[in-house]
Amino acid sequence: MTAFNEGLSLRRLYERLMPAAKDRRIADLRIGLSYAGVLMDNGAAGLAAVLPDSPPRGCTVLQGAGTFAGSSASDVLQYLVHGKNALHRAMGVAAANALAGSPGKPAEDREATTYFDLKPGENVAMVGLFAPLVERIRKTGAKLTVIEKNPERIDLLSAEDRRRALGECNVAIITATTLLNSTFEETIGLLGAPRIVALMGPSTPLVPEAFKDTPVTHLGGAVVADCSRVLRIISEGGGTPALRPYLRFVNLTIGA
Repeated sequence: MTAFNEGLSLRRLYERLMPAAKDRRIADLRIGLSYAGVLMDNGAAGLAAVLPDSPPRGCTVLQGAGTFAGSSASDVLQYLVHGKNALHRAMGVAAANALAGSPGKPAEDREATTYFDLKPGENVAMVGLFAPLVERIRKTGAKLTVIEKNPERIDLLSAEDRRRALGECNVAIITATTLLNSTFEETIGLLGAPRIVALMGPSTPLVPEAFKDTPVTHLGGAVVADCSRVLRIISEGGGTPALRPYLRFVNLTIGA
């Protein structure tokens, strides 16, 4: 097990994209019940999950509301490293995903688990419940352990069981929301020696440089294909099922 500094990957993402951010302006910013979306002045958009407990309590949820459109993209991207809460980080990640755009290296939209070549008896640790993947993984004969923070979705594991699942897994599938709640580095630090570590979900930054010298081998994220529809759905409180037809899901293999 290896110690990684909290926020390391978000800082790397910030450093990688800040030069581009200085030349872009925010055309639109939407914050819905499930996602935040950022549209740049060049027509590129990105999104990131809004966690259920991320909005601060009180009458003023977001300082500066009403002033983001027209501002420099760097003003929102800086929330990756200077954000005070998960909502700020969601805004920063959405801006980063808009700035990153489509991957510069070959990517495919085939179902993510086809990359993993799972074998019967292998241990798979899933951090964050990806419900559509559960049955597909179990059909391979692999043993799946789901590590989830929300007791309304699945029975929670003890801290000891979580550490054991991460330390003994052959494949780790980690939700990108761990970047937003500041648990990503803690999670990868508990891994043993898995052959595959996949960071997945629409929030995933498709920027391999941000995960240099980490165990991450795969990035499974989304590129916005229809900006106007995605922003409207976000504004109307829609989640992943409603957004899916207007996103292009892609997978990157780091180091390939």
